[in-house]
Amino acid sequence: MNLETQQSESPYCVKIETETGQSATVPIAVLTAKQLEVFLQTEFKRLAQEAGVKGVRIHVERAIAADYEQVLREVTAFLSAAKTRAA
Repeated sequence: MNLETQQSESPYCVKIETETGQSATVPIAVLTAKQLEVFLQTEFKRLAQEAGVKGVRIHVERAIAADYEQVLREVTAFLSAAKTRAA
């Protein structure tokens, strides 16, 4: 993969599902494939752990771009609400 390909913007749509059947779809813009990898392997797991939600699944598809910080806020809000509803 060349440098230009590695740094091109790739828009994705992330669907989050809890084990109780709740779901939310969040648009996400990731500048590189590495950022998507970090989000899926690190950030999402951290957000789910902080929210205390277990059995969460995530699906990623290409979509319209969005602000990365907005994605983190929306994922945090969804996971926090999912924990509240499950309690």
